[in-house]
Amino acid sequence: MSDPPPSSESSPSYSLRALVIDDEKNIRTTLTLCLEGMGCRVRAVASGNAAIDAVRREAFDLAFLDLRLGDENGLSVLPRLLAERPAMSVVVVTAYATIETAVEAMKGGAADYVQKPFTPAQIQHVVDKVSRARALSLRLADLEQQLESAAHEVDLQTQSPKMHAVIDTLTRAASADVPVLLRGENGTGKGVLARLLHASSPRHSGPFVVVNCPTLSEELLASELFGHAKGAFTGAVRDQAGRVEAAAGGTLFLDEIGEISASLQAKLLRFVQERQYERIGETLTRTADVRLVAATNRDLERDVESGRFREDLLYRLNVIEVLVPPLRERREDIARLAEHFLLFAARAAGRPTPELSPEAVEALLNYPWPGNVRELRNALERAVILWPAQVISPAALPERIAAHVMPSPVLGGDHLLEDIEREHILRVISRYPTLEDAARVLGIDSSTLWRKRKKYEGGSGALEP
Repeated sequence: MSDPPPSSESSPSYSLRALVIDDEKNIRTTLTLCLEGMGCRVRAVASGNAAIDAVRREAFDLAFLDLRLGDENGLSVLPRLLAERPAMSVVVVTAYATIETAVEAMKGGAADYVQKPFTPAQIQHVVDKVSRARALSLRLADLEQQLESAAHEVDLQTQSPKMHAVIDTLTRAASADVPVLLRGENGTGKGVLARLLHASSPRHSGPFVVVNCPTLSEELLASELFGHAKGAFTGAVRDQAGRVEAAAGGTLFLDEIGEISASLQAKLLRFVQERQYERIGETLTRTADVRLVAATNRDLERDVESGRFREDLLYRLNVIEVLVPPLRERREDIARLAEHFLLFAARAAGRPTPELSPEAVEALLNYPWPGNVRELRNALERAVILWPAQVISPAALPERIAAHVMPSPVLGGDHLLEDIEREHILRVISRYPTLEDAARVLGIDSSTLWRKRKKYEGGSGALEP
């Protein structure tokens, strides 16, 4: 009877990855079935060398290590395992338990100690403890990242039909565990949407790892992705795991994927197809269970035609395509996003949250936003830092934005009635969170107001009530 096979990699759910190391086939089988019944994905091996080979090729959260592996001493295997996978929890299992061996195992870095014969309840206790510790570690890391970037997060509440469609697609795609390609201009929030996809997926408790492709040279980017061996290149003074390995069990986000070189595209294609890779300077083939999300602002089809981007890689990455609209196509969200950024910028500056004047709102609505949400955020942060007053006027904004304020018609002056109506309607709309509220103030029904707003904002495509 052969060892039980590893659990299926096709399931989209994520659980602990466990390695069973025991020279007795019955123990391997029993412990594997027990762990699989608890939702773990299991690999079983019979020797220390096989265990070292396994952890070099694949990331594990938990290992059960027998202290007697034929002629091998499990305590000599323990430091080798931890050298390869420092974050892995190793549980020592033995039928010859003594106080001395337990103390020695703990000093060697073992996370726990189980005596044979063990019961399912004992194994469940160990699995629960490792799961709680791992979840806490991931939660702390996630909170640190959230605190670092909180001021730059995009509010995902939207009145834009196009953004509603994007979020709906991502929510439905989250459980599919297939590659997703986010396409759109710079600054539209593709990174935030990638994090939304991860948070909505069954991998949400796993890591979310970002690789910004254009910021590194080809050699450094390959090392960043796949890791390197000591001596692989100048400055490689030690073995180094890559982002692919760090993302095991979670999501790997490749930002601006269209900027990577042809040779690196070939390596990435192999990983996308087979989940296999080698560190730079090594011949050992490794595997990693990650979900790939990529983003680009390039026309990849045109790059395929010119030979700049591999067609087969595009098809592999583009299983689900999401087109993120530029800010100028979701103008109904501009005022709310501006208030969102004002709030975070004011908190960071330690001052009360300022308000936008109607003229400032008008300038924001009329500006074309080539830099999209990122440009809007930067403009509002600048205003909070440099503008002393509590009301943000157009003068507080960069000149290119402030120039988009239309001259206000004066009652009794030589103006068309339509111009006066436009000015009044847009100012009232800017003061209220919904069209229904603004319509009540204006004394018209919301459908009429929606048509007038669409007309006066130049066909912005606002959400019809």
